[in-house]
Amino acid sequence: MSPFWQDVRRVLRLAVPVAMGELGWMAMTTVDTIMVGKLGAPAIGAIGVGNSAFYSFAIFGMGLLLGLDTLVSQSCGAGDREDCHRSLTQGVYLALALTVPLMLLFNWMPPLFRILGIVEPVSTLAGTFIRVLNLSTLPLLLYGAFRRYLQGMGHVAPVMFALISANLVNWFFNWLLIQGHWGFPSMGVAGSALSTCFARLYMAAVLAFAIWWYERGLQPGFGNLLRRPDAKRLARLIRLGFPAATQILLEIGAFGAAAVLAGRLTPDALAAHQIALNCAALSFMVPLGTASAAAVAVGHAIGRGDWRMARRNGFIAMGLACSFMFCSALVFLFLPGPVLRIYTNDPGVLRTGAGLLALAALFQLFDGTQTVATGALRGLGETRGPMIANLAGYWAFGLPIGYALCFHFGLGVYGLWWGLTLALIAISLVLFWEWSRRSRTPAPYLHPEHASSH
Repeated sequence: MSPFWQDVRRVLRLAVPVAMGELGWMAMTTVDTIMVGKLGAPAIGAIGVGNSAFYSFAIFGMGLLLGLDTLVSQSCGAGDREDCHRSLTQGVYLALALTVPLMLLFNWMPPLFRILGIVEPVSTLAGTFIRVLNLSTLPLLLYGAFRRYLQGMGHVAPVMFALISANLVNWFFNWLLIQGHWGFPSMGVAGSALSTCFARLYMAAVLAFAIWWYERGLQPGFGNLLRRPDAKRLARLIRLGFPAATQILLEIGAFGAAAVLAGRLTPDALAAHQIALNCAALSFMVPLGTASAAAVAVGHAIGRGDWRMARRNGFIAMGLACSFMFCSALVFLFLPGPVLRIYTNDPGVLRTGAGLLALAALFQLFDGTQTVATGALRGLGETRGPMIANLAGYWAFGLPIGYALCFHFGLGVYGLWWGLTLALIAISLVLFWEWSRRSRTPAPYLHPEHASSH
């Protein structure tokens, strides 16, 4: 086998388990929605509102831990396991520090649902849901720290196993607690939230066990993780993670804003928007997992001082993501009917949705490219560029154009999607150029402790 295909296989071994894990993560919300559906529309609306409110802020905390991708993968590539331990320990301290303010914030949210005009009984049920879901904040953040460490070390199988098997845990406790079985009380949406808490506790425990398992018998071993807080490394972790967390917020916020604007249109347009967005989000999980693999593969090569391999790994990951997104684009373009009928048989929604899936097909390759370029740049230690690109691309360019096309030029929901499509194209081109430029001379992004040795 040629060296090129050996490199492709190596990146694939990282990417496939993480991508499968991302799909498992998305499946958990789908399972909640399906199982709560028996309680009626208010319950479905409540978990939608509660989950959106929770993730809007929890995702920022998770994003702050993305700096572990850079620190751990570069140290691992340099063969310095003790330095990997230092980064993980500070990641755990950061997760603990974030837990208190986030839990206070989530506890204060329920009254805001009424202030924002969310109707009864949805607002009351959403308040109950998020107060229970709040208990999962610490396990979720610890899971994030453990996951980033394992991925940075190249151990991706436990991440896939934890996320996929957590769906079974979530399903079981949903069945047990939502309507009450085996003598347990019928807890409704609170039962669904509690089952998610158990699933997240399970995920954190599985990854903690995996870390112990990989560290057993090695020196320095698992006990080396017991360290005091290191202000310097915490600051470095936050400097890397803050732009990455902000970039995620900007992207999620842009699509959230588009959903709010779509809510001002006809019910058919709003339904078609939500369905098409769900389809695009599902396909997006694969390049999202590939982006994590790109960050690790690039970081390992940088740690070894092999910048040519780092550059090659980044482009291989982009090629893999684009290959998948090309296939999903063909499905969206030529088989919109079967895809949409999974969700609905409403003729109006099917007509509008087919047009939206055609636009989704147009931006698939660009979406895959910008996502993986973001991960590859993170492997170099560059997180500010993607943040700026998302701020300008979505908020200064795409959303204003989408708003104008939708409401002033009469294109309706198609106008919103043209705005999002143009934003993704612009962001993709900028980040591809940024990766191509920076990966030519990546020496400045070496881990400080190792820079002198290369």
